[in-house]
Amino acid sequence: MKSQKLKNKVALITGAASGIGKAIAELYAQEGAKVVIADLNIQQAEISAKNIKASGGEALAVSMNVTDEQQVNQSVQQAIQTYGGIDILVSNAGIQIISPIDELSYADWKKMLAIHLDGAFLTTRVCLKDMYKRGKGGSIIYMGSVHSKEASLLKAPYVTAKHGLSGLCRVVAKEGAKHGVRANLICPGFVRTPLVDKQIPEQAKTLGISEEEVIKKVLLKDTVDGEFTTVKDVAEVALFLASFESNALNGQSIVVSHGWYMN
Repeated sequence: MKSQKLKNKVALITGAASGIGKAIAELYAQEGAKVVIADLNIQQAEISAKNIKASGGEALAVSMNVTDEQQVNQSVQQAIQTYGGIDILVSNAGIQIISPIDELSYADWKKMLAIHLDGAFLTTRVCLKDMYKRGKGGSIIYMGSVHSKEASLLKAPYVTAKHGLSGLCRVVAKEGAKHGVRANLICPGFVRTPLVDKQIPEQAKTLGISEEEVIKKVLLKDTVDGEFTTVKDVAEVALFLASFESNALNGQSIVVSHGWYMN
């Protein structure tokens, strides 16, 4: 029987009812973690938790709007009361809005930054308090993007938010080090999730090209093999970061993009 890399660890993952977050939750559970599936869609979160339990894992579904300070605090406290603490936070919740800057509403700009940045801050703050109090260290993983390093047309708030996560990650790494808390950033390329599927027709309409051309000439044109990154690719990196016990890997960003961006 293989050793479980996250045995006896508790992992809270935001946006974990679908896509990348769901894949991370499932892999963490397979590796022995007690998984807290935090999502705005509580029904889907409960289904995901049920599936993990059916496979022999431990999981708890909690309702979480990451922009609601009170709900974030309450949901994290619910997880702490259930499992005794938080060892790993994966700040993954996010959305996408496609628009040229001159047509982008201020409301959409604020919505994007709130979900990606306010959500990361609120979940980080409450989880850090628990990690510091328990004195057992921890790992915080932010879901950035190649857009934490690059820019693309029609994505001003998304690019801005993902760059912001890089800065937050580095500060948390410096502040958390003396408490044994690590912080790192995963920067995926385009992953075929509902988030990406939604933007393909939107970009096709805005750019006046076909959906196939969006995939080949916009999304994947700078990869080395014309392939999408998979949720499994990202989950495996999230497992590596969560199970890496040393402060040697801290404040770093790991790009998972089929060569789209090379450090």
